[in-house]
Amino acid sequence: MSGSDTDTTYISNVIRKRITTAGARFNANDNIAEFIEDGELELLQQEVEKKMTEVLKSLVIDIETDHNTQETARRVAKMYVREVFAGRYHKMPPITEFPNIEQLSELIIIGPIQVRSACSHHLCPIMGQVWVGVLPDSDSNLIGLSKYARLTQWVMGRPQIQEEAIVQLADLLVDKMNPRGLAIVMRADHFCMQWRGVKDMNSKMINSVMRGAFLKNSDLRKEFLDLLTKTE
Repeated sequence: MSGSDTDTTYISNVIRKRITTAGARFNANDNIAEFIEDGELELLQQEVEKKMTEVLKSLVIDIETDHNTQETARRVAKMYVREVFAGRYHKMPPITEFPNIEQLSELIIIGPIQVRSACSHHLCPIMGQVWVGVLPDSDSNLIGLSKYARLTQWVMGRPQIQEEAIVQLADLLVDKMNPRGLAIVMRADHFCMQWRGVKDMNSKMINSVMRGAFLKNSDLRKEFLDLLTKTE
């Protein structure tokens, strides 16, 4: 097979061509589901499997006689396309918003939501928790409790860096709910620090995004952060 970026033998090039023609972005943490047609995800998985086979050979692993690695390329391809990076290749899960009939206006906290992602620098695991604080008003939409976890998993199911991931999640929730205020805190272990590099097993990364009333009202922000510690 040719390695050319325009070689249509590779389904990845066909998909990439659609994206670039549309002038869209396809960074590691972008969702590209709208550019993938029926049946192409299976072809993409097969392509990744073939290329992963070559990676294993380049690592001088005898995949012909080593019983432990004979199926590794297939497993890794399935893991990336169908599981770990599914948030890139699948459309957003269906989310039904409903009006705030009772005009709720008190702080709502959801969490901890367990999250699993992968660092876009080394493709090492990111494992952590997310807390979401919502301050609705009469014009806000509400979503079901499980939908916070589904949306979070969809955003995190891509190669990410933590700082950008919770901004993406905040943008999505603000767009869906139009709350008076939104706050997100994420705390995670990064295996790119624990497994390699400095090999520091104790360090965690904690960061937050505040929108609307949480930015303007320090008492509200303090209430959220104080209550958050009680959910741990």
